[in-house]
Amino acid sequence: MSAPTSWTAEELAAIDRVDEVEVATRRRDGSLRSDRIVWIVRHRDAVYVRSVNGVSAAWYRGVQTAHRGHLTAGGVRRDVAFVEAGDHAGDAGDLDDAIDAAYRAKYGQWSGPVARITDPDARATTLRLDPA
Repeated sequence: MSAPTSWTAEELAAIDRVDEVEVATRRRDGSLRSDRIVWIVRHRDAVYVRSVNGVSAAWYRGVQTAHRGHLTAGGVRRDVAFVEAGDHAGDAGDLDDAIDAAYRAKYGQWSGPVARITDPDARATTLRLDPA
């Protein structure tokens, strides 16, 4: 049986229900680094994450090694691929604006951190998480 290539409705609902999730990036040898708590949002049937601390954050730098990792969110445990997305990845359209809106809708009660995760430095780290 082949692995699923998209999120199920149940997984998306579980991800929507939680504020903080854990991601662990893979090293070159395939082993997982330590979990990091991040905020993720859903846009349509995709899941996105950004680094609130921009490209210098350790977990984001870890993504660049293999673009693979593991997500734990609201009972969901999945291996994932981190796919560059948004303006910095050459995506046409207003994906970054839609992701900004999703962050404001989900996390709006924390205005300071939301301002940081929607600023240009964080937008430059937009990643789509695909089930792997």
